Amino acid sequence: MSITAVGILGIIVLILVLFLLGTPVGFAMAIVGFVGFAYVVSPEAALSMIGTALWTTFSKYGLTVIPLFIFMGQIAFHSGINKNLYRAAYSWIGHIRGGIAIATVMACSAFAAICGSNTATAATMATVALPEMKKYNYHPRLSIGAIATGSTLGVVIPPSVVLIIIGLSTEQSIAKLFYGGIGAGVVLTLLLMLTVYILCRIFPQWGPLGSRVCLREKFLSLKGAFEMVLLFLLVILGLYFGIFTPTEAGAAGAFLAIVIGLLQKKLSWKGFLDSIKDTLKASCMVITIVAGAIIFGKFLAVTRIPYEIADTVASLPVPKTMILLMIFMFFIIGGAVMDALALLMISIPIFFPVATSLGYDPLWFSVTITVITTLGAITPPVGATTYVVGAMAKDVPLKEVFKGVMYFIPAYFLCIFLLMLFPQIITFLPALLRH
Repeated sequence: MSITAVGILGIIVLILVLFLLGTPVGFAMAIVGFVGFAYVVSPEAALSMIGTALWTTFSKYGLTVIPLFIFMGQIAFHSGINKNLYRAAYSWIGHIRGGIAIATVMACSAFAAICGSNTATAATMATVALPEMKKYNYHPRLSIGAIATGSTLGVVIPPSVVLIIIGLSTEQSIAKLFYGGIGAGVVLTLLLMLTVYILCRIFPQWGPLGSRVCLREKFLSLKGAFEMVLLFLLVILGLYFGIFTPTEAGAAGAFLAIVIGLLQKKLSWKGFLDSIKDTLKASCMVITIVAGAIIFGKFLAVTRIPYEIADTVASLPVPKTMILLMIFMFFIIGGAVMDALALLMISIPIFFPVATSLGYDPLWFSVTITVITTLGAITPPVGATTYVVGAMAKDVPLKEVFKGVMYFIPAYFLCIFLLMLFPQIITFLPALLRH
Protein backbone atom coordinates (compact mmCIF):
# COMPACT_ATOMS: atom_id res chain seq x y z
CA MET A 1 0.00 0.00 0.00
CA SER A 2 1.36 3.43 -0.96
CA ILE A 3 1.99 6.12 1.66
CA THR A 4 -0.75 8.30 0.18
CA ALA A 5 -3.22 5.40 0.35
CA VAL A 6 -2.36 4.90 4.02
CA GLY A 7 -3.15 8.57 4.66
CA ILE A 8 -6.50 8.35 2.88
CA LEU A 9 -7.35 5.17 4.81
CA GLY A 10 -6.48 6.95 8.07
CA ILE A 11 -8.87 9.80 7.26
CA ILE A 12 -11.65 7.33 6.40
CA VAL A 13 -11.11 5.40 9.64
CA LEU A 14 -11.11 8.65 11.61
CA ILE A 15 -14.35 10.03 10.16
CA LEU A 16 -16.41 6.93 9.36
CA VAL A 17 -15.40 4.63 12.20
CA LEU A 18 -14.09 6.41 15.28
CA PHE A 19 -16.32 9.50 15.06
CA LEU A 20 -19.43 7.41 14.37
CA LEU A 21 -18.57 5.16 17.33
CA GLY A 22 -18.60 8.26 19.53
CA THR A 23 -14.88 8.31 20.29
CA PRO A 24 -13.89 11.76 21.67
CA VAL A 25 -12.45 13.87 18.87
CA GLY A 26 -9.04 14.45 20.45
CA PHE A 27 -8.49 10.78 21.25
CA ALA A 28 -9.74 9.68 17.81
CA MET A 29 -7.24 11.93 16.02
CA ALA A 30 -4.42 10.84 18.35
CA ILE A 31 -5.14 7.12 17.80
CA VAL A 32 -5.25 7.37 14.01
CA GLY A 33 -2.23 9.68 13.94
CA PHE A 34 -0.08 7.46 16.15
CA VAL A 35 -1.00 4.14 14.44
CA GLY A 36 -0.61 5.66 10.98
CA PHE A 37 2.75 7.27 11.80
CA ALA A 38 3.98 4.00 13.34
CA TYR A 39 2.96 2.10 10.19
CA VAL A 40 4.54 4.56 7.75
CA VAL A 41 7.75 5.20 9.72
CA SER A 42 8.18 2.98 12.80
CA PRO A 43 6.67 2.50 16.29
CA GLU A 44 9.79 3.96 17.90
CA ALA A 45 9.62 7.05 15.70
CA ALA A 46 5.90 7.41 16.51
CA LEU A 47 6.59 7.38 20.27
CA SER A 48 9.40 9.87 19.83
CA MET A 49 7.17 12.08 17.65
CA ILE A 50 4.44 12.23 20.30
CA GLY A 51 6.85 13.33 23.01
CA THR A 52 8.64 15.89 20.87
CA ALA A 53 5.57 17.33 19.13
CA LEU A 54 3.49 17.67 22.29
CA TRP A 55 6.31 19.17 24.33
CA THR A 56 7.20 21.63 21.55
CA THR A 57 3.59 22.77 21.26
CA PHE A 58 2.47 22.86 24.88
CA SER A 59 5.63 24.50 26.17
CA LYS A 60 4.77 27.58 24.11
CA TYR A 61 3.80 30.58 26.24
CA GLY A 62 1.19 31.65 23.68
CA LEU A 63 -1.03 28.64 24.40
CA THR A 64 -1.96 30.12 27.80
CA VAL A 65 -4.20 32.53 25.93
CA ILE A 66 -6.86 29.78 25.64
CA PRO A 67 -7.75 29.26 29.34
CA LEU A 68 -7.44 32.98 30.08
CA PHE A 69 -10.05 34.05 27.53
CA ILE A 70 -12.30 31.13 28.49
CA PHE A 71 -11.99 32.20 32.14
CA MET A 72 -12.92 35.79 31.27
CA GLY A 73 -16.06 34.57 29.51
CA GLN A 74 -17.01 32.24 32.35
CA ILE A 75 -16.68 35.04 34.92
CA ALA A 76 -18.97 37.23 32.79
CA PHE A 77 -21.41 34.34 32.46
CA HIS A 78 -21.54 33.36 36.15
CA SER A 79 -21.74 37.01 37.27
CA GLY A 80 -24.98 37.38 35.34
CA ILE A 81 -23.84 40.76 34.03
CA ASN A 82 -24.88 39.69 30.55
CA LYS A 83 -28.47 40.55 31.49
CA ASN A 84 -27.53 44.23 31.50
CA LEU A 85 -26.58 43.99 27.83
CA TYR A 86 -29.97 42.59 26.93
CA ARG A 87 -31.78 45.20 29.00
CA ALA A 88 -29.91 48.02 27.28
CA ALA A 89 -30.56 46.67 23.77
CA TYR A 90 -34.22 46.05 24.57
CA SER A 91 -34.70 49.57 26.00
CA TRP A 92 -33.62 51.16 22.72
CA ILE A 93 -35.33 49.02 20.08
CA GLY A 94 -37.76 46.75 21.92
CA HIS A 95 -40.74 48.94 20.97
CA ILE A 96 -40.51 48.28 17.20
CA ARG A 97 -41.99 45.21 15.52
CA GLY A 98 -39.60 42.32 16.07
CA GLY A 99 -37.53 44.64 18.27
CA ILE A 100 -37.08 42.14 21.09
CA ALA A 101 -35.66 39.58 18.66
CA ILE A 102 -33.36 42.24 17.14
CA ALA A 103 -32.31 43.26 20.66
CA THR A 104 -31.58 39.61 21.38
CA VAL A 105 -29.26 39.34 18.37
CA MET A 106 -27.50 42.54 19.46
CA ALA A 107 -27.14 41.27 23.02
CA CYS A 108 -25.87 37.91 21.73
CA SER A 109 -23.17 39.66 19.68
CA ALA A 110 -22.17 41.83 22.65
CA PHE A 111 -22.01 38.89 25.06
CA ALA A 112 -20.25 36.76 22.45
CA ALA A 113 -17.58 39.46 22.25
CA ILE A 114 -16.79 38.79 25.89
CA CYS A 115 -17.64 35.12 26.22
CA GLY A 116 -16.30 33.61 22.99
CA SER A 117 -18.43 30.48 23.43
CA ASN A 118 -21.47 29.47 21.35
CA THR A 119 -23.08 27.22 23.90
CA ALA A 120 -22.53 29.58 26.87
CA THR A 121 -24.05 32.45 24.89
CA ALA A 122 -26.97 30.24 23.82
CA ALA A 123 -27.69 29.09 27.38
CA THR A 124 -27.40 32.61 28.78
CA MET A 125 -29.49 34.41 26.18
CA ALA A 126 -32.14 31.67 26.11
CA THR A 127 -32.56 32.07 29.87
CA VAL A 128 -32.91 35.84 29.59
CA ALA A 129 -34.69 36.39 26.27
CA LEU A 130 -37.07 33.43 25.85
CA PRO A 131 -39.39 34.44 28.75
CA GLU A 132 -39.51 38.03 27.44
CA MET A 133 -40.42 37.01 23.90
CA LYS A 134 -42.96 34.51 25.17
CA LYS A 135 -44.55 37.26 27.31
CA TYR A 136 -45.01 39.43 24.22
CA ASN A 137 -46.38 36.50 22.17
CA TYR A 138 -43.43 36.20 19.79
CA HIS A 139 -43.63 33.22 17.45
CA PRO A 140 -41.36 30.40 18.70
CA ARG A 141 -39.65 30.11 15.30
CA LEU A 142 -38.58 33.76 15.42
CA SER A 143 -37.50 33.80 19.07
CA ILE A 144 -35.58 30.51 18.96
CA GLY A 145 -34.05 31.28 15.55
CA ALA A 146 -32.80 34.67 16.76
CA ILE A 147 -31.20 33.22 19.90
CA ALA A 148 -29.66 30.14 18.28
CA THR A 149 -28.15 32.01 15.34
CA GLY A 150 -27.12 35.03 17.40
CA SER A 151 -25.22 32.70 19.73
CA THR A 152 -23.00 31.47 16.89
CA LEU A 153 -21.39 34.93 16.81
CA GLY A 154 -19.23 33.80 19.74
CA VAL A 155 -16.98 31.89 17.32
CA VAL A 156 -16.46 34.86 14.98
CA ILE A 157 -16.38 37.95 17.23
CA PRO A 158 -13.19 38.13 19.31
CA PRO A 159 -12.00 36.88 21.66
CA SER A 160 -12.66 33.58 19.87
CA VAL A 161 -11.05 30.32 20.94
CA VAL A 162 -11.41 29.03 17.37
CA LEU A 163 -9.47 32.00 15.96
CA ILE A 164 -6.81 31.50 18.64
CA ILE A 165 -6.40 27.84 17.63
CA ILE A 166 -6.24 28.77 13.94
CA GLY A 167 -3.59 31.38 14.71
CA LEU A 168 -1.48 28.90 16.66
CA SER A 169 -1.90 26.19 13.99
CA THR A 170 -0.99 28.41 11.04
CA GLU A 171 1.50 30.66 12.85
CA GLN A 172 -0.55 33.80 12.19
CA SER A 173 -0.96 36.84 14.44
CA ILE A 174 -3.84 36.18 16.85
CA ALA A 175 -4.36 39.94 17.25
CA LYS A 176 -4.82 40.33 13.47
CA LEU A 177 -7.22 37.39 13.36
CA PHE A 178 -9.21 39.03 16.16
CA TYR A 179 -9.45 42.28 14.21
CA GLY A 180 -10.45 40.40 11.08
CA GLY A 181 -13.16 38.67 13.09
CA ILE A 182 -14.63 42.04 14.11
CA GLY A 183 -15.44 43.00 10.51
CA ALA A 184 -16.94 39.61 9.67
CA GLY A 185 -18.83 39.50 12.98
CA VAL A 186 -20.39 42.93 12.47
CA VAL A 187 -21.56 42.03 8.96
CA LEU A 188 -23.08 38.72 10.14
CA THR A 189 -24.78 40.46 13.09
CA LEU A 190 -26.36 43.08 10.81
CA LEU A 191 -27.57 40.38 8.40
CA LEU A 192 -29.18 38.40 11.23
CA MET A 193 -30.92 41.58 12.43
CA LEU A 194 -32.06 42.26 8.85
CA THR A 195 -33.48 38.73 8.72
CA VAL A 196 -35.60 39.44 11.80
CA TYR A 197 -36.85 42.68 10.22
CA ILE A 198 -37.78 40.95 6.94
CA LEU A 199 -39.54 38.08 8.73
CA CYS A 200 -41.59 40.56 10.75
CA ARG A 201 -42.54 42.40 7.55
CA ILE A 202 -43.70 39.12 5.99
CA PHE A 203 -45.29 37.74 9.18
CA PRO A 204 -46.23 40.79 11.33
CA GLN A 205 -47.84 38.58 13.97
CA TRP A 206 -44.50 36.85 14.62
CA GLY A 207 -42.97 39.91 16.30
CA PRO A 208 -45.60 42.03 18.13
CA LEU A 209 -44.69 45.50 19.32
CA GLY A 210 -42.96 45.69 22.70
CA SER A 211 -43.47 48.36 25.36
CA ARG A 212 -42.01 51.82 24.72
CA VAL A 213 -39.34 53.09 27.13
CA CYS A 214 -38.80 56.77 27.90
CA LEU A 215 -35.58 58.49 26.89
CA ARG A 216 -34.36 58.75 30.49
CA GLU A 217 -34.69 54.99 31.02
CA LYS A 218 -32.91 54.36 27.72
CA PHE A 219 -29.86 56.29 28.84
CA LEU A 220 -29.99 54.71 32.30
CA SER A 221 -29.93 51.27 30.68
CA LEU A 222 -26.60 52.11 29.05
CA LYS A 223 -25.04 52.37 32.49
CA GLY A 224 -25.56 48.64 33.01
CA ALA A 225 -23.90 47.80 29.69
CA PHE A 226 -20.94 50.14 30.21
CA GLU A 227 -18.87 47.58 32.10
CA MET A 228 -19.09 45.03 29.29
CA VAL A 229 -18.19 47.67 26.70
CA LEU A 230 -15.22 48.65 28.86
CA LEU A 231 -14.11 45.03 29.07
CA PHE A 232 -14.30 44.60 25.29
CA LEU A 233 -12.41 47.85 24.65
CA LEU A 234 -9.71 46.88 27.14
CA VAL A 235 -8.95 43.72 25.17
CA ILE A 236 -9.28 45.10 21.64
CA LEU A 237 -7.58 48.48 22.15
CA GLY A 238 -4.87 46.92 24.28
CA LEU A 239 -4.04 44.62 21.37
CA TYR A 240 -4.29 47.43 18.83
CA PHE A 241 -1.87 49.78 20.60
CA GLY A 242 0.51 46.96 21.48
CA ILE A 243 -0.03 47.38 25.22
CA PHE A 244 -0.88 43.69 25.59
CA THR A 245 0.12 40.49 23.91
CA PRO A 246 -2.94 38.23 23.32
CA THR A 247 -2.07 36.29 26.49
CA GLU A 248 -1.75 39.46 28.57
CA ALA A 249 -5.02 40.74 27.10
CA GLY A 250 -6.76 37.56 28.27
CA ALA A 251 -5.29 37.93 31.76
CA ALA A 252 -6.22 41.62 31.98
CA GLY A 253 -9.72 40.89 30.70
CA ALA A 254 -10.25 38.07 33.21
CA PHE A 255 -9.03 40.30 36.05
CA LEU A 256 -11.31 43.19 35.03
CA ALA A 257 -14.27 40.79 34.69
CA ILE A 258 -13.67 39.65 38.29
CA VAL A 259 -13.41 43.27 39.50
CA ILE A 260 -16.66 44.21 37.71
CA GLY A 261 -18.46 41.19 39.15
CA LEU A 262 -17.28 42.00 42.68
CA LEU A 263 -18.04 45.73 42.47
CA GLN A 264 -21.54 45.00 41.24
CA LYS A 265 -21.90 42.31 43.93
CA LYS A 266 -22.96 39.82 41.28
CA LEU A 267 -20.04 37.41 41.51
CA SER A 268 -20.57 35.02 44.40
CA TRP A 269 -17.98 32.65 45.80
CA LYS A 270 -19.94 29.76 44.25
CA GLY A 271 -20.01 31.57 40.90
CA PHE A 272 -16.24 32.10 41.07
CA LEU A 273 -15.59 28.43 41.80
CA ASP A 274 -18.00 27.37 39.05
CA SER A 275 -16.13 29.68 36.65
CA ILE A 276 -12.86 27.94 37.50
CA LYS A 277 -14.40 24.47 37.11
CA ASP A 278 -16.02 25.30 33.78
CA THR A 279 -12.81 26.93 32.55
CA LEU A 280 -10.83 23.81 33.43
CA LYS A 281 -13.34 21.57 31.65
CA ALA A 282 -13.46 23.71 28.51
CA SER A 283 -9.68 24.25 28.44
CA CYS A 284 -8.95 20.54 28.86
CA MET A 285 -11.37 19.72 26.05
CA VAL A 286 -9.75 22.26 23.71
CA ILE A 287 -6.19 21.22 24.60
CA THR A 288 -7.04 17.53 24.14
CA ILE A 289 -8.36 18.31 20.65
CA VAL A 290 -5.22 20.35 19.91
CA ALA A 291 -2.99 17.48 21.09
CA GLY A 292 -4.86 14.97 18.95
CA ALA A 293 -4.74 17.31 15.96
CA ILE A 294 -0.95 17.73 16.35
CA ILE A 295 -0.40 13.97 16.25
CA PHE A 296 -2.83 13.55 13.36
CA GLY A 297 -1.18 16.45 11.54
CA LYS A 298 2.25 14.79 11.83
CA PHE A 299 0.77 11.63 10.30
CA LEU A 300 -0.70 13.63 7.40
CA ALA A 301 2.66 15.34 6.90
CA VAL A 302 4.58 12.07 6.45
CA THR A 303 1.94 10.81 4.00
CA ARG A 304 2.33 14.10 2.09
CA ILE A 305 -1.44 14.27 1.57
CA PRO A 306 -1.70 18.05 2.23
CA TYR A 307 1.03 18.77 -0.31
CA GLU A 308 -0.34 16.32 -2.87
CA ILE A 309 -3.80 17.87 -2.59
CA ALA A 310 -2.38 21.40 -2.78
CA ASP A 311 -0.37 20.57 -5.90
CA THR A 312 -3.25 18.70 -7.55
CA VAL A 313 -5.84 21.37 -6.82
CA ALA A 314 -3.53 24.21 -7.87
CA SER A 315 -2.97 22.53 -11.23
CA LEU A 316 -6.67 21.86 -11.98
CA PRO A 317 -7.84 23.51 -15.23
CA VAL A 318 -10.65 25.40 -13.46
CA PRO A 319 -10.84 28.96 -12.09
CA LYS A 320 -9.37 29.31 -8.60
CA THR A 321 -12.73 30.71 -7.42
CA MET A 322 -14.31 27.36 -8.27
CA ILE A 323 -11.68 25.56 -6.19
CA LEU A 324 -12.34 27.94 -3.30
CA LEU A 325 -16.07 27.24 -3.51
CA MET A 326 -15.36 23.50 -3.40
CA ILE A 327 -13.30 24.02 -0.24
CA PHE A 328 -16.09 26.11 1.29
CA MET A 329 -18.63 23.40 0.42
CA PHE A 330 -16.46 20.89 2.29
CA PHE A 331 -16.55 23.11 5.39
CA ILE A 332 -20.33 23.63 5.13
CA ILE A 333 -20.98 19.88 4.92
CA GLY A 334 -18.30 19.03 7.48
CA GLY A 335 -19.63 21.62 9.92
CA ALA A 336 -23.03 19.92 9.82
CA VAL A 337 -21.64 16.60 11.01
CA MET A 338 -18.67 17.59 13.19
CA ASP A 339 -17.75 19.99 15.95
CA ALA A 340 -16.39 23.21 14.38
CA LEU A 341 -13.11 23.19 16.29
CA ALA A 342 -12.45 19.52 15.50
CA LEU A 343 -13.27 20.06 11.82
CA LEU A 344 -10.89 22.99 11.57
CA MET A 345 -8.07 21.18 13.36
CA ILE A 346 -8.34 18.23 10.96
CA SER A 347 -8.82 20.18 7.75
CA ILE A 348 -6.59 23.26 8.16
CA PRO A 349 -3.35 21.27 7.53
CA ILE A 350 -4.93 20.11 4.26
CA PHE A 351 -6.74 23.18 2.92
CA PHE A 352 -4.71 26.08 4.32
CA PRO A 353 -1.73 25.29 2.01
CA VAL A 354 -4.17 24.95 -0.89
CA ALA A 355 -5.69 28.39 -0.27
CA THR A 356 -2.32 30.10 0.12
CA SER A 357 -0.91 28.37 -2.99
CA LEU A 358 -3.87 29.80 -4.93
CA GLY A 359 -2.89 33.28 -3.77
CA TYR A 360 -5.64 33.89 -1.20
CA ASP A 361 -4.83 36.01 1.84
CA PRO A 362 -4.19 33.64 4.81
CA LEU A 363 -5.98 35.95 7.25
CA TRP A 364 -9.02 36.36 4.99
CA PHE A 365 -9.24 32.61 4.40
CA SER A 366 -8.96 31.81 8.12
CA VAL A 367 -11.74 34.19 9.19
CA THR A 368 -13.99 33.22 6.28
CA ILE A 369 -13.85 29.49 7.03
CA THR A 370 -14.56 30.36 10.68
CA VAL A 371 -17.79 32.07 9.56
CA ILE A 372 -18.64 29.08 7.35
CA THR A 373 -18.15 26.53 10.13
CA THR A 374 -20.47 28.51 12.43
CA LEU A 375 -23.25 27.09 10.26
CA GLY A 376 -22.48 23.72 11.82
CA ALA A 377 -23.48 25.09 15.22
CA ILE A 378 -27.10 25.49 14.07
CA THR A 379 -27.60 22.79 11.43
CA PRO A 380 -28.41 19.13 12.20
CA PRO A 381 -27.17 16.61 13.14
CA VAL A 382 -24.60 18.43 15.35
CA GLY A 383 -26.20 21.90 15.77
CA ALA A 384 -24.96 22.39 19.34
CA THR A 385 -26.47 25.82 19.99
CA THR A 386 -29.80 24.80 18.46
CA TYR A 387 -30.04 21.86 20.84
CA VAL A 388 -29.12 24.09 23.80
CA VAL A 389 -31.85 26.63 22.98
CA GLY A 390 -34.29 23.81 22.22
CA ALA A 391 -33.62 22.30 25.65
CA MET A 392 -34.39 25.67 27.27
CA ALA A 393 -37.66 26.00 25.30
CA LYS A 394 -39.18 22.81 26.70
CA ASP A 395 -42.66 23.47 25.24
CA VAL A 396 -41.38 23.77 21.64
CA PRO A 397 -40.82 20.56 19.58
CA LEU A 398 -37.29 20.12 18.20
CA LYS A 399 -38.79 20.08 14.70
CA GLU A 400 -40.06 23.65 15.23
CA VAL A 401 -36.70 24.67 16.70
CA PHE A 402 -34.84 23.70 13.53
CA LYS A 403 -37.53 25.28 11.33
CA GLY A 404 -36.92 28.57 13.11
CA VAL A 405 -33.18 28.32 12.50
CA MET A 406 -33.66 27.59 8.78
CA TYR A 407 -35.06 31.11 8.18
CA PHE A 408 -31.71 32.59 9.23
CA ILE A 409 -29.40 30.38 7.15
CA PRO A 410 -29.59 32.62 4.02
CA ALA A 411 -27.96 35.37 6.12
CA TYR A 412 -24.86 33.19 6.52
CA PHE A 413 -24.59 32.52 2.79
CA LEU A 414 -25.04 36.22 2.03
CA CYS A 415 -22.31 37.02 4.57
CA ILE A 416 -19.92 34.55 2.90
CA PHE A 417 -20.72 36.07 -0.51
CA LEU A 418 -19.99 39.58 0.80
CA LEU A 419 -16.71 38.44 2.35
CA MET A 420 -15.67 36.99 -1.01
CA LEU A 421 -16.78 40.08 -2.91
CA PHE A 422 -15.26 42.56 -0.44
CA PRO A 423 -12.32 40.89 1.36
CA GLN A 424 -11.51 44.30 2.88
CA ILE A 425 -14.30 43.62 5.37
CA ILE A 426 -11.83 41.26 7.04
CA THR A 427 -8.45 42.70 6.05
CA PHE A 428 -9.04 46.44 6.67
CA LEU A 429 -8.78 46.53 10.48
CA PRO A 430 -5.83 44.10 10.74
CA ALA A 431 -3.90 46.31 8.31
CA LEU A 432 -4.18 49.15 10.83
CA LEU A 433 -2.53 47.21 13.64
CA ARG A 434 0.68 48.81 14.89
CA HIS A 435 2.60 45.57 15.39
